[in-house]
Amino acid sequence: MYEYIRGQVAEATPTYAVIEAAGVGYFINISLKTFSDIERSTEALLYTHFIVREDQQSLFGFSTKLERELFRQLISVSGVGGNTARMILSTYTAHELQNIIATENAVLLKNVKGLGLKTAQKIIVELSGKMLELGASDMMTAQIGQSTANGNEVYDEALAALAMLGFQKSASDKALKAIFKESPAISVEEAIRAALKRL
Repeated sequence: MYEYIRGQVAEATPTYAVIEAAGVGYFINISLKTFSDIERSTEALLYTHFIVREDQQSLFGFSTKLERELFRQLISVSGVGGNTARMILSTYTAHELQNIIATENAVLLKNVKGLGLKTAQKIIVELSGKMLELGASDMMTAQIGQSTANGNEVYDEALAALAMLGFQKSASDKALKAIFKESPAISVEEAIRAALKRL
């Protein structure tokens, strides 16, 4: 329905953004990668996907067409909804996910919260051939957004994002403290991504 929305970034968090376009504020669900791309921007263009359910309408936005295409491929798999697909794209970058599926690494894929081994295997079976069409490479690359915020701000933002994603505060706090002990200068995106792999 909507190809993209371009406008002012009224609000940006690790799980959603509010983009104001032509006087209308659009609440858009986003991944960590998209958050890192737009968090310091005053204006953004997000490629969108609109999901309509009987009891809910959700708008998802992505900073690249590749990420949106991966999202669409994921939700085409039975049992994978919009929030699960976003969680997968928040845990792994688009290129990492392409390589996980192309190399049929179900064990690594099931590390995503809420994703069991059977669903991970189903994703791989249904999408492995399609990754070649999207140009999966043999080398995994990750573009990490660097944060200039101090440790406390990064910690608070990461903890809030994990709570929005449905993780218990005590478990998130424990994971983040261990991560910050190992890497005190870590960025918000890196901290959340590392925590998602531990929780």
